[in-house]
Amino acid sequence: MRGARSAKWVAGAIVVALALTACGGGDDEGGDGGSSGEANADGVVRIDGGEPQNPLIPTNTNEQYGALVIQNVFSTLVKFTDEGEVYNVHAESVEPNEDNTVWTVTLKDGWTFHDGTPVTAESYVNAWNWAAHIDNNQNNSFWFGDIVGYEDVHPEEGAEPTADTMSGLRVVDDTSFEIELTTPVTYYNYKLGYDAFAPLPEVFFDDPEAFGEAPVGNGPYQFESWSHNESIELTRYDDYAGDNKAQNGGIHIQAYSALDAAYSDLMAGNLDIIRQVDPKDLPVYETDLGDRAINQPYNGIQTIVPVWYNWEDTPPEVVQGVSMAIDRETITGTVLNGSRTPADSFVAPGVFGYEEGIGGEVTTYDPERARQLVEDNGGIPGNRISIQYNSDGGHQEWVEAVCNNLIENLGIECVGDAKPDFDTDLEAREADQVESMYRGGWFQDYPLNVNFLKELYHSSAQSNYGRFHNDEVDSLFDEGDAAADLDETVTAYQEAERVLFEEMPAIPLWYQNVNGGYSENVENVRFDSAGQPVLTEVTVNS
Repeated sequence: MRGARSAKWVAGAIVVALALTACGGGDDEGGDGGSSGEANADGVVRIDGGEPQNPLIPTNTNEQYGALVIQNVFSTLVKFTDEGEVYNVHAESVEPNEDNTVWTVTLKDGWTFHDGTPVTAESYVNAWNWAAHIDNNQNNSFWFGDIVGYEDVHPEEGAEPTADTMSGLRVVDDTSFEIELTTPVTYYNYKLGYDAFAPLPEVFFDDPEAFGEAPVGNGPYQFESWSHNESIELTRYDDYAGDNKAQNGGIHIQAYSALDAAYSDLMAGNLDIIRQVDPKDLPVYETDLGDRAINQPYNGIQTIVPVWYNWEDTPPEVVQGVSMAIDRETITGTVLNGSRTPADSFVAPGVFGYEEGIGGEVTTYDPERARQLVEDNGGIPGNRISIQYNSDGGHQEWVEAVCNNLIENLGIECVGDAKPDFDTDLEAREADQVESMYRGGWFQDYPLNVNFLKELYHSSAQSNYGRFHNDEVDSLFDEGDAAADLDETVTAYQEAERVLFEEMPAIPLWYQNVNGGYSENVENVRFDSAGQPVLTEVTVNS
């Protein structure tokens, strides 16, 4: 803790091969393994992935490899258009009361889990109550923190729970339930699009551990098998009741420990979709793939994050100086071959509440001012920065480029700290074992500035691996949540973001692009505004 300026970082989503911290979502890029080699057996689409960090339970998954499975095996109540609008999936309606403290969800009838049992209001209420309970130790339990009764099932550390369920969740009948919140939340319908709010079948509660190895969902694909560190197989669920039915026979997710290996398999016809190409392949992939190359922005951001348990006595002006010593324009234009856009905010441009230039001079390259800020405020701890990253994600080149900037402009030592895979990287973050800084990444769980701020920088957010804590920021987030309407919520969060640029829980680097592609074996490949492949629409050539 840093007193009035104390800090604690929160990274939740994932990012298409970024993360993800995003969640949303959830964090980022990873991926060597070989491909299955069989050419699209039974219309199966082969895509690159990696080993999920945790068992496949929606409320315990907040990284990209697990999310790729969860988001196709489960369906949520709502989703989002590429323009950021909410639309219903399993929900018939999601309606607030007059002051946004009680939300009533009505379900579409006729939905079933993959074991044939019906999806009812209890499927949601029971799942959320289980996830919120402190005894079940779920990564995403904090997502339920604004429901009345959460503190009874998930008390402060050291206290015992006083209830088994949250009093704010009430089943009305088989197809409707109510959610009572502790304070008004204008955007609660947006939150319901996140994976943690998926339903669970009764079989889950019989053996959650076994379920995590073989999940039973309600989505367009059903789980088939998981060969750890090798591959995951999903098949089309023919009785899926949603509008987004799978147009192919299933999904083969191949684990890779290096992006260049996945690209080689794509070029050899042994892989159908690659979500992100290795930096060394960026100069050639559009020529190699022609109109099968994909280069599009999405709502994701790359950052580097100081861990405040080692930077505790360091003024935020020092971190501002580090930010101003990084030449984002040159790194994105050369090392990343124009595939990224320099960031001027903690929020991605495609979401509601992004404010252009809100970072001011802090995100502007100014080596002289950078050195002055660092030297005038006590310098870098140990005169050394180490940037932790996962070596399976194509990050080495840009980490080295950032370090070269810091060495030249600040006169300090800077090194990359490569972990073999994303799982190992996350474990070090969770155990507070990061030496100095780590590579952060995030893509949207829902398209509001709230998701890029609260889920990453609130003192209680689960993925706050840098351990940032600031009472003023928390208070502004609370004000935004309790605002009268969505516009006021967004404005309050913009004010909180201005304070974040004074406190510097992280250093925004650049906004992400999907730089992926697909083989001649498939068609109708696209990525959504969160940078995720829309696998249900992919068709396999016969």
